[in-house]
Amino acid sequence: MQIFGAAHQATTLQLRVYDGDLKYYTHNAVAANIYNKWFRLNVIHNVGARKVTIFIDGEKKLVVKDHGRASFYFKYGVYAAPSGSSHYMESRWKGIKLFKKLW
Repeated sequence: MQIFGAAHQATTLQLRVYDGDLKYYTHNAVAANIYNKWFRLNVIHNVGARKVTIFIDGEKKLVVKDHGRASFYFKYGVYAAPSGSSHYMESRWKGIKLFKKLW
């Protein structure tokens, strides 16, 4: 899952899977052993506070600063694999909802 857009790089957030663990970019494990499991992912991007909060199954797992003002949009799916990894990749999503706080 990604939040595309940032002041000096392509993304504000990337959640990636390495060896079965969900990670913030390539570090900061967010959830362990997620292969073949459904889980609820909630991401809050507070643009005004420049803060991204990640919840897994209702539990706050990570809070990080965003990467600066930009035009943002969400993406989810499978995009790339590290060298030497499986040729089979799959990502399933359901019940996606997007909420926007109106000031």
